Amino acid sequence: MTSPMLFTPITLRSVTLPNRVVLSPLCMYMARDGVANAFHFSHLTAFARGRVGLVFTEATAVEPAGRISHGCCGLWNDAQVEAYRPIVQAIADLGAIPAIQIAHAGRKASARTPWQGSAALDASDAAEGRPPWPTVGPAAEAVNASWPTPHALTEAEIAAMVQKFADAARRAAAAGFRVLEIHGAHGYLIHSFLSPISNKRNDRYGGDRSGRMRFGLEVATAVRAAWPQDLPLFMRISAIDGPAGGWGVEDSVAFAKELKACGVDVVDCSAGGIAGPPSFRASDSGQPFRDRGDRAPGFQVPYADRIRREAGIATMAVGVIVTGAQAEAILQDGKADLIALGRELMYDPFWPLKAAEQMGADPDCKMWPSSYGWAIARRAAIKAAW
Repeated sequence: MTSPMLFTPITLRSVTLPNRVVLSPLCMYMARDGVANAFHFSHLTAFARGRVGLVFTEATAVEPAGRISHGCCGLWNDAQVEAYRPIVQAIADLGAIPAIQIAHAGRKASARTPWQGSAALDASDAAEGRPPWPTVGPAAEAVNASWPTPHALTEAEIAAMVQKFADAARRAAAAGFRVLEIHGAHGYLIHSFLSPISNKRNDRYGGDRSGRMRFGLEVATAVRAAWPQDLPLFMRISAIDGPAGGWGVEDSVAFAKELKACGVDVVDCSAGGIAGPPSFRASDSGQPFRDRGDRAPGFQVPYADRIRREAGIATMAVGVIVTGAQAEAILQDGKADLIALGRELMYDPFWPLKAAEQMGADPDCKMWPSSYGWAIARRAAIKAAW
């Protein structure tokens, strides 16, 4: 039978992914001083062992103030590079492609972990050894009334920030990563420049859409120049803000066209987060609405589809994609080129192998690591004899 698209290779520049299954960048909040550790090794290599084709690290900050929390990974010094090397090597040795997302949390930095409530750090956290730090953004506009007011970056500080992204890209290459993604979504620094809800500047980094896109495009251009030309570059975006008057999918199409001209290869299409967590989806009519309690399967796929068609760039779909059949249909319908999973892979790192079995793509357990495959095949034979 013809192999499902989900389990066929795809080549981006010089890198060939073994399949279309991607581990979405998942913040773990387990680092110390931005340095990845044994937890990250165990966490990330599990997905490579489960045959995820492209394994992303979590959002990795380009400077200390760019972390979401005290527990976030960073890539602003050489110690962090060295900590990533064995993780990267192990992912590659297991047949997956190691990837990293570089980020700056902007005005949503200096926060508690999700299991601590995700609120802004305050004096009570400082008393427990987790002091808050000053945050930055395009304007002196807080996320909401319960968050501190960020410092509005000057043009000189913006230029320095662009350089920090480029420096992080060079360190990522030195660590051995083969794919790099810039985080431009979920209300973090780049997204906060894009959105008219958060960007109230009246200089060349604000105002109309062209001005609001300038910082993100400067980052993309600088990172593309710093990142090896034969390696692919992704950017994650929030395709819509959700609230009225915010960034919309038409803006994302325009931005994606400019990103393609900058040398970005794939747009990773998420949504929401400008004033809180991602909490918006598209209705059947394509209009966004707030719906935190009921995110329909594939609720963000329409964004990947439209951007792919109208901007002429490869896209990655993400958001409540739960079965192999669902993922395959997205690919077969030409709505995206890659399928990113988060919660489903945390729940079951062997999701790709089980999906391949269910879809008849791996009847002989050849996709499993050899030290597992012979036993899994025997398990199947034993079960068949019951």
